[in-house]
Amino acid sequence: MDSNWALIYTSGSLYKIEILKGLLEENEVDSVIINKQDSSYHFGELELYVKSVDVVKAKRIISAHEEF
Repeated sequence: MDSNWALIYTSGSLYKIEILKGLLEENEVDSVIINKQDSSYHFGELELYVKSVDVVKAKRIISAHEEF
């Protein structure tokens, strides 16, 4: 991953990561999901990255919707 991107959230649940990605997109924050789960057994983590300049904004958006 390029150094212009920062990890802001990890989860073992794809639906949580997808919801957060959609929430960030609604607030005009670009994000990328990196899937580090095993393809057969689905253990491991999914990681959500945003551009370094958007880290503070993204964390505020996520913390405002912490019902996850």
